[in-house]
This record gives sequence, structure tokens and C-alpha cells, in this order.
Amino acid sequence: MKRRDFLKLSGAAAIGSFSIARASAQATAWPNKPVKLILPYAPGGATDLIGRPWADKLSQAFGQPFVIDNRGGAGGMIGTEAAAKSAPDGYTFLLTPNGPLTVLSGLRQLPYDPQKDFAPVGRVGDLVCGFVIHPTTGIKTFKEMVDYAKKNPGKLNYGSAGLGSSAHMRIEMLKYKAGIDITHVPYRGSADALNDLLPGNVQMMNEINVLPHVKAGKLTLLNINYPTRSPDFPDTPTLTEVGLPNADVPIWYSIHAPAGTPKDVIEKFNARIVEIAGTDDMKARMREISVNVPLQTTAEMAAFLRTDLAANGEVIKAANVKLE
Repeated sequence: MKRRDFLKLSGAAAIGSFSIARASAQATAWPNKPVKLILPYAPGGATDLIGRPWADKLSQAFGQPFVIDNRGGAGGMIGTEAAAKSAPDGYTFLLTPNGPLTVLSGLRQLPYDPQKDFAPVGRVGDLVCGFVIHPTTGIKTFKEMVDYAKKNPGKLNYGSAGLGSSAHMRIEMLKYKAGIDITHVPYRGSADALNDLLPGNVQMMNEINVLPHVKAGKLTLLNINYPTRSPDFPDTPTLTEVGLPNADVPIWYSIHAPAGTPKDVIEKFNARIVEIAGTDDMKARMREISVNVPLQTTAEMAAFLRTDLAANGEVIKAANVKLE
């Protein structure tokens, strides 16, 4: 080998070794300043209820503040776009339900690509909730709701966290599978929807922030949109049990990084999420808000994201869902 070629190879190897060492050092040092978690919905809704306990636990685990940044609007698109366009330096992440990633993409042109512009970091919660209805309707069971909706098309109003949200998809799936007409009323977030549900301005919702009001007797829980019954409402049947199999439409929450964020940082973050999710304290905190946390690697998250994209795309096409 000529001396010149040897020097080139030696230089390339040195650069490669330096890059690996630098990435490893970056992950070891990360985080050394506050980390921002962008939540693409307004405060007070399900995203906020899940995001704040995680911010607390992550702050404790890493010794740096994990700061919540609520950026609601456009069905989660505004905050999600902001996260996608953030510097991939490991100090800005997106904590979101699946809606802005796997629902909106089937309904409109987006300023970001759910798969290309983000890197999965960790799964942080699945909602265990179902359709609730205001007691002034006189409806007490799922069957009674379906019968009423068939006899009174368009008279029941359903509040959601916004157009293109997963809660929006749940009502569209219900309408499609049960053959009923219920009016969808989108809000800026589920907290705003709840404010209209409690006085009866809308009659239905499907979010975790309504469940304390079910326990207080102010709302009626008709079913659970989850493969198994809720331990907090053991007498409430699942959607499958009331006769609508394969109609749940999962609402799942996860943390994503802007594409290009160092892989070592992402893997370190994922490992700590899995560790925290397995603790008795975090399980209890999530149970209090009716959330289950599946443990997933980043690769498993990416695969689940692809599956959910395809599933929501099928629903949108079959039910002819449009942004109103």
C-alpha cells in the first residue's frame, strides 16, 4: 500500500472513531440543560394529563427540567409541525397522541411527514376509556344510545379534541359500524369539549378527562374502547362485547424526536422511559387517569406507527371521513 493511500485510510478511520466517540460522549452527557416537551393540544385535556406526570418523572430521572410547552390548534398539527422543525439536538421532543401522526395524514396535506420527519422515542400511554353520555338524555346503555341515534339522526352531539384527532376517528368508526348519524363538534382540545359536555351543550365524548365525572355520577359511561374492560369500571362492557368488534380505534401516546436526533440519545431516552413505566409509582399514576403503558423499543414503535397509519387510512376511506 502506498504511503498516501495509507494516510487516507488512517485519516478516515480516525474521523470515524472520533465521530463514534463524540456521539457516545454526547449521549453520556445528555441532558445537560432543560428539555422541552411540545404537547400539540391545549392544557387540561388527555395529552396534558399524561404529559405532566411524565415530565415530572423524567425531570427526576435525568436531573434536568423537562418543560411542558402546550401548542394547541389545527387538530394537533401546529404543535407537531413545530416539533418537526425543531433542532435535532436532543432538547426538543414531541409528546402526542397518535392523531396528528396517523389520522391527520389521511385527511389533509401536512407540513411534516409522520415517518420521515420524526424518530420514535418511547410509548407513554394508551387511553382506557369509552363513549360517555349526558344523563339528561335518559340513555343508560350503549344499545339505548344506538337506538336513539337511529330514531333521531343528528340530534346527539359529540365533542372531540378537534378535527383529525383520534377521538374524531372514534365517532366516525361508531357511525360507520352502527349505521347511525351523530353530529361531530370539534374543539381546540378535550378540556374545551368537556366544558360544553358537563352542562349538556354536547351530549357525548370519548376521552379520559371525562372519567372522574362518571365516577361522580355526572355522566354515564356506555362502553370501553379497549381490548379488555377497565379495572375501574368492571361492569362496563367493551365495544366488542356490545356487538362492534374491531371498532375500538386505539388512542395511544408517544414521544418522538425530530429526525436527525442522535440515536444514542434516543436509545438512552427510550431505556429510561421503559424503566419509569415499569415502576409501581408510575403504574399507579397512570392508572389514576385510566392509562395503560405498553413497553416498546424504538423499532417496535416504528412498526406500530406504520400499522396504525394503515388502519386509520382504511377507516377514513371506508367511512368516507372528511374534514368538515
